[in-house]
Amino acid sequence: MSSAEGAAPRPAPTRLDRLESEAVYILREAAAFVRPALLFSGGKDSAVLLHLALKAFAPQKPGFKLLHIDTGHNFPEVIAYRDQRARQTGLDLIVREVEESIRRGSVRVESETASRNAAQAVTLVEAQQEFEFDALIGGARRDEEKARAKERVFSHRDAFGAWRPRAQRPELWSLFNRRLGAGEHMRVFPLSNWTEADVWAYIARERIELPRLYYAHERAVVRRAGLLFPVTALTPAGENETIESLTVRFRTVGDITCTCPVESTAEGAEEVLRETLTASVSERGATRIDDRANAAAMERRKLEGYF
Repeated sequence: MSSAEGAAPRPAPTRLDRLESEAVYILREAAAFVRPALLFSGGKDSAVLLHLALKAFAPQKPGFKLLHIDTGHNFPEVIAYRDQRARQTGLDLIVREVEESIRRGSVRVESETASRNAAQAVTLVEAQQEFEFDALIGGARRDEEKARAKERVFSHRDAFGAWRPRAQRPELWSLFNRRLGAGEHMRVFPLSNWTEADVWAYIARERIELPRLYYAHERAVVRRAGLLFPVTALTPAGENETIESLTVRFRTVGDITCTCPVESTAEGAEEVLRETLTASVSERGATRIDDRANAAAMERRKLEGYF
């Protein structure tokens, strides 16, 4: 009897195995562009994306630069994590700031404390044009929001960085059309088919380190419009609001001015996964104020060049 005949059968691939394999394939396809960059904010999805990129090209480093569009309103823990991971991986990190766009006059904000989420679109396109990136690889997922559910894995952007939903290209049998015209570029989303639960299951399986605020911690908050608002210099409590110290975690991390935590005692990825499996609202719908306030906000921002 041959060794092959006596070998134990291989276990069937799990859902995470299939998602990982698909993401690795997409990342390798994206590497065929001339000047790709991986969008890395330090959030959980970009952390998973970076982990996958390191796997996809091991033992070599990925041929991507890391790019972060800094609103200036980020949580300090996330910025520290971003810089730490860039040092650990040895990948070049490019940071472009919304504040610089404001100084140039290409971005206007209502006030210093107004949300800068939408303003990132302008700074992102400016960075793409500055470095002539022809592909920007991001961690967006279709389950996050209705507009993202309509987007292709290889999402074509015109010379102004805008998304045109009626001009999307077919992707039958995972065949991706990389053709670009002058000034155009592609947004590539290897996590398109992942869910929030998939992300947390993968973080748990792969033991991916994240900023501490994704797990239970004590934080000063106020209750406002049915949500918990973090009390910070950018988001102070109102005169008639009561500050509470609660055990919370963040499901998603973005601009401090529009990102709210949820009450939680989950101290590890497995516990977060259990909470996620029982959640009835997506993380953006539950904790991102600008998305929750206006169902059309994301699609409008994407038409203007958002991630």
